Amino acid sequence: MLKNLPIGIQTFERIREDNYLYVDKTKYIYELVHGGTQYFLSRPRRFGKSLLTSTLKAYWLGKKDLFQGLAVEDLEKDNPDAWKEYPVFHFDFDKDNFKIYDTLEKVLERHLEKWENEYECAKSNDTLSGRFQNLIEKAEEKTGLRCVILVDEYDKPLLSVMDDKELEAHNKEVFKGFFTTLKSSDANIKFVFITGVTKFSKVSIFSDLNHLDDISMSMDYAGICGISENELQDYFVPYIQRMADTQNITYEECLSLLKKNYDGYHFFQNSEGVYNPFSLLKALKGKSFGSYWFETGTPTFLAKKVKSVAIDIRDITNKTLFATDEYLSNYRGDDDDPVPMLYQTGYLSISGYDARRRRYTLGFPNEEVKYGFLNCLLPEYVKDTGAGTGKDIFAIDDYAEKGELDKLRDAFTALFASIPYTTNDAPFEHYFQTVIYLVFTLLGQYVHVEQHTYTGRVDCIVETDDYIYLFEFKRDGSADEALAQIAEKGYALPYAADPRKLYKIGVSFSSESRMPEEWKVEE
Repeated sequence: MLKNLPIGIQTFERIREDNYLYVDKTKYIYELVHGGTQYFLSRPRRFGKSLLTSTLKAYWLGKKDLFQGLAVEDLEKDNPDAWKEYPVFHFDFDKDNFKIYDTLEKVLERHLEKWENEYECAKSNDTLSGRFQNLIEKAEEKTGLRCVILVDEYDKPLLSVMDDKELEAHNKEVFKGFFTTLKSSDANIKFVFITGVTKFSKVSIFSDLNHLDDISMSMDYAGICGISENELQDYFVPYIQRMADTQNITYEECLSLLKKNYDGYHFFQNSEGVYNPFSLLKALKGKSFGSYWFETGTPTFLAKKVKSVAIDIRDITNKTLFATDEYLSNYRGDDDDPVPMLYQTGYLSISGYDARRRRYTLGFPNEEVKYGFLNCLLPEYVKDTGAGTGKDIFAIDDYAEKGELDKLRDAFTALFASIPYTTNDAPFEHYFQTVIYLVFTLLGQYVHVEQHTYTGRVDCIVETDDYIYLFEFKRDGSADEALAQIAEKGYALPYAADPRKLYKIGVSFSSESRMPEEWKVEE
């Protein structure tokens, strides 16, 4: 009988005691606790940070029974100092609504009161940071052991209020005051581990803790969260076979689809990719391929930023977007550039590395993220593209599948009519090319699409079971010129013996009217 998959369970103790499947990551626990004292780890949401922090907590509390049969048990077998019960202060910022003023202070107060009772430390009228420092000293005095500080999702109080600059600044100040304790109490602290989605460069946690080791882009810890290919083969073979049987496909086909949809996250140059653990477990449990990661939250504010700075989406899908490690490692809330946060939040991943120029190439990690993000981005460029509007991707797919050219023309006309007429964000040419690119890329989920994009024009080939469409769009040209180009480039030649019906479609588009002016079709 297969073990249950621990979807949404972030407590190591519960996974072990209730016999859920656990992918053994405890070799990393050993390396962390014996390799340093203060760490920061950035990983996207739903990537296992909380489970990792919970595992560290169990380790430092000396709960040896939970680690039976795991790598760390064998690694610690000759260590006489292992499995002591240290005083552990575990801050979890993931469960509260920080959009309400003073929530951060109340969360800190709640933690402190619990620990003050536990260590018989009298509550004083001191500041929160003063009380925390007093608590650390009292805990060491009572136990004879230095303290362990675990801070999970430190940036939730910042990320969740990014649309409220005043509250964001307030929460930063609270952090600045509270976590200076970690520096002043350094002699009383054994170990510090902080996780988050992104590293805010101006948050004092990082400037005050001089020895904080950022392992977010470390070779040694590239696989600390997520599921590697080897782990997939070691732990999940029967689950993959069960899913393949349900989907009526082979094991190899199922494995290929899992890889295409959920693999591809790289956290170090040329490192092995890892699967998104949340999406992978959801797919295997439900025995169905879906966009599970996007069900837990959409990146609306990131889509708005991408639009506002006019990033060419083709650079992401074609993997021609470049960055340095310093650029990717830090995020400033007042920076309009969305790329560092797109990387840190998991919408972009490392797809290549040029060692000579120390330059990373970025792209979407997989199809779940690619299509999820593009679906989120399209409404930022075009209004009312939801299902049932007649200009949504599902409708366009139906028109193409059925050969309904008039409806296809009307859908594209409606799309361009919905682009905002006035904008200070970017030249309209950018909108024109982006909308066409987004539509055809999203259409590629359902039919075969090839796009070849150049400055000033977009040509595209769409293939369905019964039809082939050769599109050529001309900005400020004529439909005849577009059709002539299809002929000159020989786009139709590869389909000369194809029994499907082929349409050549030339579309002229006016920058002044911002509308298609001609739509001509040749069979």
